[in-house]
Amino acid sequence: MTDPGPAPAGKWADLRTRILSAAVMVAVGALEIWLGGTAFAALVVALTAVMIWELASMTAPSRQRSPMVLAAAAGVALMLALVLRTDIAALFLMAPTLMLLATTRHDRRLAGAYALAIMLAGYGLVTLRFGAGTPAILWLVAVVVASDVLGYFAGRMLGGPKFWPAVSPKKTWSGTVVGWLGAALVGVGYVVFQGADWLLVPLSALVAFAGQMGDIAESWVKRRAGVKDASNLIPGHGGVLDRFDALIGAVVAVMALGLVAPVSTLFGG
Repeated sequence: MTDPGPAPAGKWADLRTRILSAAVMVAVGALEIWLGGTAFAALVVALTAVMIWELASMTAPSRQRSPMVLAAAAGVALMLALVLRTDIAALFLMAPTLMLLATTRHDRRLAGAYALAIMLAGYGLVTLRFGAGTPAILWLVAVVVASDVLGYFAGRMLGGPKFWPAVSPKKTWSGTVVGWLGAALVGVGYVVFQGADWLLVPLSALVAFAGQMGDIAESWVKRRAGVKDASNLIPGHGGVLDRFDALIGAVVAVMALGLVAPVSTLFGG
């Protein structure tokens, strides 16, 4: 979700729709996280396929069947990667990227790179749920949501200088910094109530920043494609990519950090 900066009261008109849609998504997401296992993996695979479809649709030079083919390929590739769980999984995760690079479309390299990020995020979410458990997933989602929501309202109320106007003209420094603070507070909550390591506090702010970069990356893709939203699937929010762009950046960051030390070690018992 893009931090839109200050706006007149009329721009709050879509707030009710946004809240209702968000409530439904939170309810479904919470249920799937609680269920875990196949149910959670199936939801992630489905969302990943939809995001690849949105990306392919945005970058397609004309209406063609390739977006649906790419979506199906992405879903199958992610399922195979999750089932095999070996080094060869990386090859399956690259399938949508290779397909995008092999087809005629706008910004093939950019679309290919972003497709890989989407696939990595899908794979990372499922492996994080299986490996680190529910606390880590809830922390990750809470960090992204806190940064997103607080940044949204801070940007509207405080305004100020733009963070990166050439790519995301409505995102402000005030919303960005407040987002970091909100994420850090999530980390503090885990330390106080769950006995987590204090390192989780700065890590929460870092992951929030990665999430904001995920938001900006999607804004860049849309700007290059000349579209406002990835799709109109979610009332008040646009497309699935518009809603989960920050989570993509956050998950990829956690996966990269996991190469140094498992994130699960930071959570209390």
